[in-house]
Amino acid sequence: MSRTWANMTAAELGREIGQGRIHPVELTEAFLDRIENHPLAPRIYARTTALRARGEAMAAASRARAGFRKGLLDGVPVSWKDLFDTAGVATEGGSALLKGRVPERDAAVLETATLQGLVCLGKTHMSELAFSGLGLNPVTATPPCLNDDRAVPGGSSSGAGASVAFGLAPAAIGSDTGGSVRIPAAWNDLVGLKTTVGSLPPTGTLPLCEMFDTIGPLAHSVEDCALLLAAISGEPVADLEGASLSGKRLAVLETVAMDDLRERPAQGFEDALARLARAGAKVTRIKAPEVAEAMGLAAVLFTAEAYGIWRATIEKAPEKMFPRILERFRSGANFAATDYVAAWRRLREIRAVWADRVAVYDAVVLPTSPILPPDANRLMTDDAYYVTENLLTLRNTRISNLMGVCALTLPTSQPSCGISLMAGAGEEARLLRLGAAAERALR
Repeated sequence: MSRTWANMTAAELGREIGQGRIHPVELTEAFLDRIENHPLAPRIYARTTALRARGEAMAAASRARAGFRKGLLDGVPVSWKDLFDTAGVATEGGSALLKGRVPERDAAVLETATLQGLVCLGKTHMSELAFSGLGLNPVTATPPCLNDDRAVPGGSSSGAGASVAFGLAPAAIGSDTGGSVRIPAAWNDLVGLKTTVGSLPPTGTLPLCEMFDTIGPLAHSVEDCALLLAAISGEPVADLEGASLSGKRLAVLETVAMDDLRERPAQGFEDALARLARAGAKVTRIKAPEVAEAMGLAAVLFTAEAYGIWRATIEKAPEKMFPRILERFRSGANFAATDYVAAWRRLREIRAVWADRVAVYDAVVLPTSPILPPDANRLMTDDAYYVTENLLTLRNTRISNLMGVCALTLPTSQPSCGISLMAGAGEEARLLRLGAAAERALR
C-alpha cells in the first residue's frame, strides 16, 4: 500500500476521501493487503473481517459519490479489540476459555460506529480476559512494541495499539479498566483516551470489572480520538478549534504518581511540563493523600469483581489460562463481600475529597507510566521481575479509574513515555480540547 496512507491520521484519510483523492474501497483493500503481508500481523490481529470491511467500504464510497458522507471518518477503516462482539465472527477475549465463541450481533459501540460509516478491519489480540497491563499473552499472542522488539507493547489493548503503531490500521478501539488504553498508547507513542464509566454503552463488550470498564480510542492524534469518540457514541465531535494552554491551570500529582519514576519516563515528563509551561500553562505541584488510600483499596475492588464475573468460566478449565493471569483472578476470592462493600463506600468518599481538591485546576498531569516497556522473555522467566514490572505498569493509570474520571495520554520527547492529563467525570470534550492544545506544545 502507499506508505503515506499507512502513516496518515484517520482525520487526514477522511479529508482525502471527502476531497475525492482516496477511494474508500482502495483504502480498505490497501490496509487488508498490508495486514495480509506484514510479518508481524499474526501477532497483532486475531482475525480480520475482510468481507465485512469490503462491504462497508463500498457503502462508504457510494455515500461519498452521492455527497452524503456521515462524517469525516466515513469510509476510514479501524481495528477493534477482541472483546467487542462482532456478529458472526469470533470474539474470544484473548483467552482459550472462549475459543470458538461467536456472538450473534455487534457490540453497541460497533453498531454505532458502523452507522457512522467506520469500516471494521478486524479484531486485535489482547491480554487474556483484559486482566494485565503488560500485553504479555503466551496463550494467544503477544503483539510487538514499536520502540523495542524485545519488549511487551502494553495491555490489555495490546494489539489495538500495535495495529496503529505499525501502520496496520489508521486507528483502533480498545477498553480501559485500569489503564488498558493508555499504556499501549504511551508505550507505542500514540494518543489514547480513557472515557468516563457509563459514557458509552457496554452492551456486547466482554467485561472485566463492570464498575471500572470503559471504552476508548487509540490513534495518532487528539483530533482522531475526538472523531472516534463521536463515531462510537453518536454524539457531536468535541470542538478543538482555537484551543490554547494560555492561563490553563495544571496540577502535577506528586502523591504516588512520582514514586519510583525511572530515568527516561522522568525526562519525558519534565520536558513535557516545560513545554506546556512555555505554551502558557500555569503548573502547580500538589499532594493528595486520598490517592494513596484509594490505591490501597484497588486489590479488593478490581480482583473481587473480576473473579466474581469470570469464576464459573475459569474454574471449568483453569488449565487453559496463563498461570499468572489465573492467579490474579483467583486472588479475588481472598476478599469477603463485606470487604468489597466497605471498599466501595470508602472509595466514593475519597472521590468526593479528590473532586474538591482538584476543582480549581483545568487538569491534573502525571507520567502515564513510571517505567518503560519490560522485556517479554524476562517476564516469562524471572518471577521477581514480572511482579515488579506488572505492579508498576498500571499504577499511575489506575489513579484515574479509581477517581472515576476521564484521562488522555500524549507522547513526549522520549520514546514509549507518555504524559497523562486527567479531567473530571464526563468532561471528555473539555479534556480533548485541552489535549489538542497540549499536543501542539509537545510537538
